[in-house]
Amino acid sequence: MKSLSLNQPHAIVMVGIPGSGKSFFAEKFAETFSAPYISYDTFRPFVSDQKQLAKLIAHQLRELLKTNHSLIIEGFAYSRAERTELAKLFKHHGYATLFVWVQTDPSTAHTRVRKQAKISDEDHVKLTKRFSPPHSSENPVVISGKHTYATQAKSVLKRLSAPRAEISSHSAPPMRSFVDVKRAR
Repeated sequence: MKSLSLNQPHAIVMVGIPGSGKSFFAEKFAETFSAPYISYDTFRPFVSDQKQLAKLIAHQLRELLKTNHSLIIEGFAYSRAERTELAKLFKHHGYATLFVWVQTDPSTAHTRVRKQAKISDEDHVKLTKRFSPPHSSENPVVISGKHTYATQAKSVLKRLSAPRAEISSHSAPPMRSFVDVKRAR
């Protein structure tokens, strides 16, 4: 598929509890839209100090924002405060923010985390407790982490294309041709 061509670059931020399917959907969106994908889990094995890790990721994100291309991020927005800071950063760089909330029941998410062994049970509990569901003011797209990508992608695509459809529905009045102007005289 072609890259995501929107009137304004978007930062698509995947949110949800660990094991909900955020990484799966983020990878698929990145592939579908030919967009860069930044994941917290990608950087974690290389940097053990959390403050240094945050600095590295922030630097990478600021560099990508210079491109004015839509991007997908995942693993940075467990709390509303974190999402607010990200949205401010994106707005400052001319990006629209789209929060995609991947919902999955806690027992399924926990089973997935144990199979993938990405984080410990203790970290899973901490991150799950830290997660605050998006507020209605964040206007998230809610998708199911238990359904197929094809069915869930439609919701995201619909939201992304809505501003374009709105713009095209506000078409200018038809221009008069040279012949019409001449007849009017």
